[in-house]
Amino acid sequence: MMDGQPRLACRSCGAELRHTFVDLGETPLANAYLSASDLKKPEPRYPLHARVCDTCFLVQVESAVPAEEIFGDYAYFSSYAESWVEHARRFAHAAIERFDLGRDSLVVEVASNDGYLLRHFLDAGVPVLGVEPAANVAEAAVAAGVPTEVRFFGEGFARELLDRQRSADLLVGNNVLAHVPDLNDFVAGLALLLKPAGVLAMEFPHLLRLIEEVQFDTIYHEHFSYFSFLAVERVFARHGLEVFDVERLSTHGGSLRVFARRSDGVPRPTTSAVDSLRADERAARLDRLEGYAGFVERVEAVKTGLLGFLKTAKTEGRAVVAYGAAAKGNTLLNTCGIDAGLIAYVADRSPHKQGRYLPGSH
Repeated sequence: MMDGQPRLACRSCGAELRHTFVDLGETPLANAYLSASDLKKPEPRYPLHARVCDTCFLVQVESAVPAEEIFGDYAYFSSYAESWVEHARRFAHAAIERFDLGRDSLVVEVASNDGYLLRHFLDAGVPVLGVEPAANVAEAAVAAGVPTEVRFFGEGFARELLDRQRSADLLVGNNVLAHVPDLNDFVAGLALLLKPAGVLAMEFPHLLRLIEEVQFDTIYHEHFSYFSFLAVERVFARHGLEVFDVERLSTHGGSLRVFARRSDGVPRPTTSAVDSLRADERAARLDRLEGYAGFVERVEAVKTGLLGFLKTAKTEGRAVVAYGAAAKGNTLLNTCGIDAGLIAYVADRSPHKQGRYLPGSH
């Protein structure tokens, strides 16, 4: 206990969490969209307090609710984002060529959503397997012809797959690493499922960009962790995975795509991009606490500016509407205290969100 509060441990290295990165107060779950009848009911809110570990420098929020409650029935279907599907198609074609994938290979994607990525490998004749915890989303993948297992991924399920003679030549995880409450169990499963010559490709939003551009709206309860390259290399190394290449992407406000191999597997040369990114993160002081200081004040400045704009627009008789009912938009609205009095409505292409109300702001 510390000042009457339970000690919080880093989900990567286990060290005590003693330093606040930003505290965004209490908000509803970002993907908990509401029906009209829900508006009359009490709406649960949970603390959204991000802390930074002073040992491995992983930024993280507490597990407010069980992952099953967040991901059991999910509102996000990847295939409705055309630019993201195109991003996935380009990756699939490049990976097939770079890693010489064919009919005797197996591509496994964890958190495979509605098959938005794996269908491109299937079209090229490469066998695939999706692993997706949200049954409603997995159903869409199966309907599209993508073999999908409705499971949460971790070391236990990886062992089940190995017992069934399924191991990965290419193992993909796009925007899933942040969503994992038991990080070490998840990464241990990745290492286990990979063939000795296999490649792991993981995409995730880059903490450096979050800090530089004050992207506090990307913080919400289903994003348990926020990764620098430094933090990812450390948790990977703990489980026998070695990063040999990295790409900087524009997706999701600025992401990284890292390529890793088993440390005891087939060697691969490390690219200059790895050394370059390490140097950039050291220059930004992400390897010490000073690099995380002052973020709260920068967040407050953004909130003040946005609220000022919306209130001025209302005073002048103008209407403000929003496009894209995204989870990060819900963090933005709720932490700023914005409601339907300041934004008239939101439009979104996904029928799974249409006719619903945004959590918190309504």
